[in-house]
Amino acid sequence: QVQLVESGGGLVQAGDSLRLSCAASGLTFRLYSMGWFRQAPGKEREFVAAISRTGTRTDHVDSVKGRFTISRDNAKNTVYLQMNSLSPEDTAVYYCAADLNYPGATRGWYHYWGQGTQVTVSS
Repeated sequence: QVQLVESGGGLVQAGDSLRLSCAASGLTFRLYSMGWFRQAPGKEREFVAAISRTGTRTDHVDSVKGRFTISRDNAKNTVYLQMNSLSPEDTAVYYCAADLNYPGATRGWYHYWGQGTQVTVSS
């Protein structure tokens, strides 16, 4: 059974940093591209970042470029999202997702999803 478990969320102040982790099990992690998405209250789930199987390709949505960085450790079956200079607009539930292909920003192409971790940024 495939499981993606996010962790690292919390309540922080504007300007702070957080690192989210997503631990994968039940799949051969090194074969999967990974993505991070987020969903704020009343809004649709939106793309944040994606990383290819080996980590050689990454994509980030424009609104987080220069502040967020996606990375992965295939030895630990884990993908990370380092978030710096957080702002209240980053408040959302953050989800990780996995797929054998490279869906990039295309939400509907990801096969597996985690349950999410809440990030709240106060001003």
